[in-house]
Amino acid sequence: MNLALIFLGFFLLLIGGEFIVRSSVAISFKFNISKIVIGMTVVAFATSLPELIVSLNAAINGSPSIAINNVIGSNIANIGLVLALISILASIRVDSTFYNKDWPVMFTFSILLILFSINDYILTQIEGAILLFLLIVFIIYFLKKSSNKEINDDIDNKLSLASNTKIFIWLLLSSLSLYFGAEFLVDGAVNFAKQINISEAVISVSIVAIGTSIPELAASIIAIVKNEKGLSVGNLIGSNIFNIGSVLGITAIIKPIHIAQEIIDRDIIWMLFFAILLFVLALLPKRNKLSKFKGFIMLLSYFYFIFLVFM
Repeated sequence: MNLALIFLGFFLLLIGGEFIVRSSVAISFKFNISKIVIGMTVVAFATSLPELIVSLNAAINGSPSIAINNVIGSNIANIGLVLALISILASIRVDSTFYNKDWPVMFTFSILLILFSINDYILTQIEGAILLFLLIVFIIYFLKKSSNKEINDDIDNKLSLASNTKIFIWLLLSSLSLYFGAEFLVDGAVNFAKQINISEAVISVSIVAIGTSIPELAASIIAIVKNEKGLSVGNLIGSNIFNIGSVLGITAIIKPIHIAQEIIDRDIIWMLFFAILLFVLALLPKRNKLSKFKGFIMLLSYFYFIFLVFM
Protein backbone atom coordinates (compact mmCIF):
# COMPACT_ATOMS: atom_id res chain seq x y z
CA MET A 1 0.00 0.00 0.00
CA ASN A 2 2.82 2.39 0.89
CA LEU A 3 4.62 1.69 -2.39
CA ALA A 4 1.35 2.30 -4.24
CA LEU A 5 1.09 5.71 -2.51
CA ILE A 6 4.68 6.53 -3.47
CA PHE A 7 4.14 5.68 -7.15
CA LEU A 8 0.82 7.53 -7.20
CA GLY A 9 2.62 10.52 -5.70
CA PHE A 10 5.28 10.25 -8.44
CA PHE A 11 2.62 10.23 -11.14
CA LEU A 12 0.70 13.19 -9.71
CA LEU A 13 3.88 15.25 -9.29
CA LEU A 14 4.77 14.55 -12.92
CA ILE A 15 1.32 15.67 -14.08
CA GLY A 16 1.35 18.68 -11.77
CA GLY A 17 4.84 19.70 -12.87
CA GLU A 18 3.86 19.57 -16.54
CA PHE A 19 0.68 21.63 -16.14
CA ILE A 20 2.21 24.23 -13.80
CA VAL A 21 4.92 24.94 -16.40
CA ARG A 22 2.34 25.18 -19.20
CA SER A 23 0.06 27.51 -17.28
CA SER A 24 2.93 29.67 -15.97
CA VAL A 25 4.42 30.16 -19.43
CA ALA A 26 0.99 30.86 -20.96
CA ILE A 27 0.25 33.50 -18.31
CA SER A 28 3.68 35.07 -18.89
CA PHE A 29 2.95 35.38 -22.60
CA LYS A 30 -0.34 37.11 -21.73
CA PHE A 31 1.69 39.82 -19.96
CA ASN A 32 4.17 40.05 -22.88
CA ILE A 33 7.11 38.86 -20.79
CA SER A 34 10.20 37.95 -22.85
CA LYS A 35 11.20 34.31 -23.26
CA ILE A 36 14.54 34.82 -21.50
CA VAL A 37 12.70 36.09 -18.39
CA ILE A 38 10.15 33.29 -18.64
CA GLY A 39 12.86 30.66 -18.86
CA MET A 40 15.00 31.97 -16.03
CA THR A 41 12.24 32.82 -13.56
CA VAL A 42 8.82 31.38 -14.38
CA VAL A 43 9.88 27.97 -15.74
CA ALA A 44 12.76 27.54 -13.28
CA PHE A 45 10.51 28.21 -10.29
CA ALA A 46 7.63 26.14 -11.71
CA THR A 47 9.85 23.06 -12.16
CA SER A 48 11.00 23.44 -8.54
CA LEU A 49 7.43 23.49 -7.21
CA PRO A 50 7.26 19.69 -6.66
CA GLU A 51 10.34 19.91 -4.41
CA LEU A 52 8.94 22.98 -2.65
CA ILE A 53 5.55 21.46 -1.89
CA VAL A 54 7.05 18.14 -0.77
CA SER A 55 9.55 19.94 1.51
CA LEU A 56 6.89 22.23 2.99
CA ASN A 57 4.56 19.29 3.55
CA ALA A 58 7.33 17.30 5.25
CA ALA A 59 8.54 20.19 7.44
CA ILE A 60 5.06 21.15 8.61
CA ASN A 61 4.17 17.52 9.36
CA GLY A 62 7.28 16.87 11.44
CA SER A 63 9.58 15.12 8.95
CA PRO A 64 12.55 17.52 8.69
CA SER A 65 14.85 14.89 7.18
CA ILE A 66 12.53 14.60 4.18
CA ALA A 67 12.28 18.39 3.93
CA ILE A 68 16.03 18.92 3.39
CA ASN A 69 17.09 15.57 1.91
CA ASN A 70 14.41 15.91 -0.74
CA VAL A 71 16.39 18.89 -2.08
CA ILE A 72 19.84 17.37 -1.54
CA GLY A 73 18.79 14.10 -3.14
CA SER A 74 17.09 15.92 -6.01
CA ASN A 75 20.26 17.93 -6.71
CA ILE A 76 22.27 14.69 -6.71
CA ALA A 77 19.71 12.98 -8.96
CA ASN A 78 19.65 15.91 -11.41
CA ILE A 79 23.37 15.34 -12.09
CA GLY A 80 23.92 11.65 -11.37
CA LEU A 81 20.67 10.36 -12.87
CA VAL A 82 18.96 12.90 -15.14
CA LEU A 83 22.04 14.53 -16.68
CA ALA A 84 23.76 11.14 -16.89
CA LEU A 85 20.84 9.54 -18.75
CA ILE A 86 20.40 12.36 -21.26
CA SER A 87 24.19 12.38 -21.87
CA ILE A 88 23.98 8.66 -22.66
CA LEU A 89 20.92 9.10 -24.89
CA ALA A 90 22.22 12.18 -26.70
CA SER A 91 25.58 13.83 -26.03
CA ILE A 92 24.91 17.39 -24.90
CA ARG A 93 26.88 20.61 -25.10
CA VAL A 94 28.44 22.51 -22.22
CA ASP A 95 28.15 26.26 -22.81
CA SER A 96 30.76 28.78 -21.68
CA THR A 97 28.26 30.13 -19.15
CA PHE A 98 28.57 26.81 -17.30
CA TYR A 99 32.17 27.63 -16.32
CA ASN A 100 31.82 31.33 -15.49
CA LYS A 101 28.28 31.53 -14.11
CA ASP A 102 26.09 28.42 -13.71
CA TRP A 103 28.48 26.04 -11.94
CA PRO A 104 30.15 28.65 -9.67
CA VAL A 105 26.75 29.88 -8.48
CA MET A 106 25.50 26.33 -7.84
CA PHE A 107 28.69 25.48 -5.94
CA THR A 108 28.43 28.68 -3.88
CA PHE A 109 24.86 27.84 -2.84
CA SER A 110 25.99 24.31 -1.94
CA ILE A 111 28.83 25.63 0.25
CA LEU A 112 26.46 28.07 1.95
CA LEU A 113 24.08 25.21 2.73
CA ILE A 114 26.95 23.28 4.34
CA LEU A 115 28.05 26.27 6.42
CA PHE A 116 24.50 26.94 7.62
CA SER A 117 24.00 23.23 8.39
CA ILE A 118 27.16 22.57 10.44
CA ASN A 119 26.72 25.76 12.44
CA ASP A 120 23.87 24.52 14.66
CA TYR A 121 22.24 21.65 12.72
CA ILE A 122 19.29 23.92 11.94
CA LEU A 123 18.46 25.88 8.82
CA THR A 124 16.98 28.94 10.50
CA GLN A 125 14.53 31.53 9.18
CA ILE A 126 17.35 34.09 8.79
CA GLU A 127 19.49 31.59 6.86
CA GLY A 128 16.49 30.71 4.68
CA ALA A 129 15.95 34.41 3.98
CA ILE A 130 19.63 34.78 3.01
CA LEU A 131 19.37 31.89 0.53
CA LEU A 132 16.20 33.33 -1.01
CA PHE A 133 17.69 36.86 -1.17
CA LEU A 134 20.86 35.60 -2.90
CA LEU A 135 18.73 33.70 -5.41
CA ILE A 136 16.83 36.89 -6.26
CA VAL A 137 20.14 38.78 -6.63
CA PHE A 138 21.43 36.04 -8.96
CA ILE A 139 18.27 36.20 -11.10
CA ILE A 140 18.45 40.00 -11.40
CA TYR A 141 22.16 39.84 -12.28
CA PHE A 142 21.53 37.10 -14.86
CA LEU A 143 18.70 38.99 -16.53
CA LYS A 144 20.79 42.18 -16.76
CA LYS A 145 23.70 40.29 -18.33
CA SER A 146 21.54 38.25 -20.73
CA SER A 147 21.06 39.31 -24.30
CA ASN A 148 18.18 38.59 -26.66
CA LYS A 149 20.40 35.98 -28.36
CA GLU A 150 20.20 33.83 -25.24
CA ILE A 151 16.45 33.34 -25.51
CA ASN A 152 15.34 29.82 -24.62
CA ASP A 153 14.44 27.89 -27.77
CA ASP A 154 12.69 25.18 -25.78
CA ILE A 155 9.78 27.39 -24.65
CA ASP A 156 6.73 26.54 -26.77
CA ASN A 157 5.43 29.60 -28.61
CA LYS A 158 2.05 27.89 -29.06
CA LEU A 159 1.37 28.48 -25.36
CA SER A 160 0.88 32.17 -26.19
CA LEU A 161 -2.35 31.13 -27.95
CA ALA A 162 -3.82 29.31 -24.94
CA SER A 163 -7.25 30.58 -23.89
CA ASN A 164 -8.03 31.83 -20.38
CA THR A 165 -10.29 28.80 -19.85
CA LYS A 166 -7.51 26.39 -20.78
CA ILE A 167 -5.04 28.20 -18.49
CA PHE A 168 -7.52 28.01 -15.60
CA ILE A 169 -7.98 24.25 -16.16
CA TRP A 170 -4.20 23.76 -16.25
CA LEU A 171 -3.79 25.72 -13.01
CA LEU A 172 -6.54 23.71 -11.33
CA LEU A 173 -5.07 20.39 -12.48
CA SER A 174 -1.55 21.38 -11.44
CA SER A 175 -2.66 22.62 -8.01
CA LEU A 176 -4.59 19.45 -7.22
CA SER A 177 -1.90 17.15 -8.64
CA LEU A 178 0.97 18.84 -6.79
CA TYR A 179 -0.92 18.98 -3.49
CA PHE A 180 -2.09 15.38 -3.47
CA GLY A 181 1.11 14.14 -5.10
CA ALA A 182 3.15 15.64 -2.26
CA GLU A 183 0.73 14.25 0.34
CA PHE A 184 0.85 10.72 -1.08
CA LEU A 185 4.59 10.73 -1.66
CA VAL A 186 5.51 11.97 1.83
CA ASP A 187 2.98 9.76 3.64
CA GLY A 188 3.98 6.71 1.62
CA ALA A 189 7.70 7.37 2.10
CA VAL A 190 7.43 7.91 5.88
CA ASN A 191 5.33 4.77 6.38
CA PHE A 192 7.55 2.72 4.05
CA ALA A 193 10.65 3.81 5.98
CA LYS A 194 9.05 2.68 9.24
CA GLN A 195 7.90 -0.58 7.65
CA ILE A 196 11.40 -1.64 6.50
CA ASN A 197 13.07 -0.05 9.54
CA ILE A 198 15.28 2.54 7.82
CA SER A 199 15.54 6.29 8.42
CA GLU A 200 13.46 8.94 6.69
CA ALA A 201 16.75 10.48 5.53
CA VAL A 202 17.52 7.37 3.46
CA ILE A 203 14.08 7.27 1.84
CA SER A 204 14.04 11.01 1.15
CA VAL A 205 17.51 11.18 -0.47
CA SER A 206 16.67 8.26 -2.75
CA ILE A 207 13.01 7.48 -3.50
CA VAL A 208 11.48 10.89 -2.70
CA ALA A 209 14.30 12.75 -4.46
CA ILE A 210 13.92 10.69 -7.63
CA GLY A 211 10.18 11.36 -7.52
CA THR A 212 10.61 15.12 -7.38
CA SER A 213 13.24 14.96 -10.18
CA ILE A 214 10.84 13.17 -12.53
CA PRO A 215 9.56 16.44 -14.13
CA GLU A 216 13.15 17.41 -15.07
CA LEU A 217 13.85 13.93 -16.43
CA ALA A 218 10.61 13.83 -18.43
CA ALA A 219 11.18 17.30 -19.86
CA SER A 220 14.75 16.40 -20.86
CA ILE A 221 13.74 13.15 -22.57
CA ILE A 222 10.91 14.92 -24.44
CA ALA A 223 13.45 17.54 -25.58
CA ILE A 224 15.74 14.76 -26.88
CA VAL A 225 12.87 13.10 -28.77
CA LYS A 226 11.89 16.45 -30.33
CA ASN A 227 15.59 17.23 -31.04
CA GLU A 228 15.21 20.62 -29.39
CA LYS A 229 18.26 22.89 -29.32
CA GLY A 230 17.41 24.37 -25.95
CA LEU A 231 18.55 21.28 -24.05
CA SER A 232 21.73 22.07 -22.07
CA VAL A 233 23.53 21.46 -18.81
CA GLY A 234 22.46 24.94 -17.69
CA ASN A 235 18.82 23.88 -17.43
CA LEU A 236 19.57 21.30 -14.73
CA ILE A 237 22.17 23.48 -12.98
CA GLY A 238 19.52 26.20 -12.77
CA SER A 239 17.13 23.71 -11.20
CA ASN A 240 19.74 22.86 -8.54
CA ILE A 241 20.27 26.54 -7.76
CA PHE A 242 16.52 27.09 -7.40
CA ASN A 243 16.17 23.99 -5.23
CA ILE A 244 18.53 25.41 -2.60
CA GLY A 245 17.66 29.09 -2.96
CA SER A 246 13.89 28.91 -3.27
CA VAL A 247 12.81 25.49 -1.94
CA LEU A 248 15.00 25.40 1.18
CA GLY A 249 14.92 29.19 1.51
CA ILE A 250 11.11 29.43 1.54
CA THR A 251 10.66 26.26 3.61
CA ALA A 252 13.10 27.47 6.30
CA ILE A 253 11.41 30.89 6.43
CA ILE A 254 8.05 29.23 7.07
CA LYS A 255 9.46 26.64 9.49
CA PRO A 256 13.13 26.16 10.52
CA ILE A 257 14.51 22.82 9.32
CA HIS A 258 16.35 20.56 11.78
CA ILE A 259 19.20 18.69 10.07
CA ALA A 260 20.23 15.19 11.14
CA GLN A 261 23.91 14.34 11.61
CA GLU A 262 23.84 11.64 8.91
CA ILE A 263 22.67 14.20 6.34
CA ILE A 264 25.72 16.39 7.02
CA ASP A 265 28.17 13.47 7.26
CA ARG A 266 26.99 11.72 4.09
CA ASP A 267 24.39 13.29 1.83
CA ILE A 268 25.61 16.90 1.62
CA ILE A 269 29.16 15.62 0.97
CA TRP A 270 27.84 13.51 -1.92
CA MET A 271 26.00 16.54 -3.32
CA LEU A 272 29.36 18.37 -3.42
CA PHE A 273 31.03 15.32 -4.95
CA PHE A 274 28.59 15.22 -7.87
CA ALA A 275 28.99 18.96 -8.43
CA ILE A 276 32.78 18.59 -8.60
CA LEU A 277 32.52 15.43 -10.75
CA LEU A 278 30.39 17.30 -13.28
CA PHE A 279 32.91 20.15 -13.46
CA VAL A 280 35.84 17.76 -13.95
CA LEU A 281 34.03 15.78 -16.66
CA ALA A 282 33.10 19.02 -18.47
CA LEU A 283 36.79 20.01 -18.54
CA LEU A 284 38.09 16.66 -19.75
CA PRO A 285 38.45 15.85 -23.46
CA LYS A 286 36.23 16.29 -25.29
CA ARG A 287 35.81 19.62 -23.54
CA ASN A 288 32.45 21.43 -23.64
CA LYS A 289 30.65 18.16 -24.25
CA LEU A 290 29.12 15.45 -22.07
CA SER A 291 29.49 12.22 -24.02
CA LYS A 292 27.96 8.80 -23.48
CA PHE A 293 31.11 7.65 -21.65
CA LYS A 294 30.93 10.60 -19.24
CA GLY A 295 27.23 9.89 -18.76
CA PHE A 296 28.02 6.32 -17.74
CA ILE A 297 30.58 7.57 -15.20
CA MET A 298 27.97 9.82 -13.58
CA LEU A 299 25.31 7.10 -13.65
CA LEU A 300 27.58 4.46 -12.08
CA SER A 301 28.57 6.98 -9.40
CA TYR A 302 24.88 7.57 -8.68
CA PHE A 303 24.17 3.83 -8.40
CA TYR A 304 27.12 3.51 -6.00
CA PHE A 305 25.73 6.39 -3.92
CA ILE A 306 22.30 4.73 -3.72
CA PHE A 307 23.96 1.44 -2.76
CA LEU A 308 25.85 3.13 0.10
CA VAL A 309 22.71 4.92 1.27
CA PHE A 310 20.76 1.71 1.69
CA MET A 311 23.72 -0.18 3.15
